[in-house]
Amino acid sequence: MECQECHERPATLHFTKVVNGSKTEIHVCEHCAKEKGYVSYGEEAYSLHDLLSGLFNFDTSLNEQKSKNLSDEQGLKCPKCGMTYKEFTQVGKFGCASCYHTFSDRLNPIFRRVHSGNIVHEGKIPKRIGSNIYQKKLLNGYKEKLQQLIQSEEFEQAAQVRDQIKEMEKEKGTNHDGEGEV
Repeated sequence: MECQECHERPATLHFTKVVNGSKTEIHVCEHCAKEKGYVSYGEEAYSLHDLLSGLFNFDTSLNEQKSKNLSDEQGLKCPKCGMTYKEFTQVGKFGCASCYHTFSDRLNPIFRRVHSGNIVHEGKIPKRIGSNIYQKKLLNGYKEKLQQLIQSEEFEQAAQVRDQIKEMEKEKGTNHDGEGEV
């Protein structure tokens, strides 16, 4: 889309004005936007890089903690590609697969902020073949719960969960292995 003012350069800024209920859209290049006063000369463009950097450096209000961690971050370097944590926060991308493991202890706060508090990706289950996958997921959840109950010595609840697991495995065996009713 070209600039509505000069018709020479591509429009990079898009403004919507609503005056007395009347909505108008303006598409202008950066030069014309500054010339017409849509953007002041002192303002700098806000790029995607700035957005990502802001997400990675979310604890800017904690200056003393940041200065304490700065020396740690400068020393933290990926052994495979050599990318530092500081470079990662500036670029917003990993240099290699090993970077994920190298910077893993600093990633959960970033993921929580970006994904509205979620740090675990559970994915979607397709409806056509989803019942089998859903049952496996549910069974794994029960097994994890059983281990937690055993560790916390809540044996009565653990016995109930164990019975649920056995029942699910029994249903799975008769329905999917072909050993049940025909």
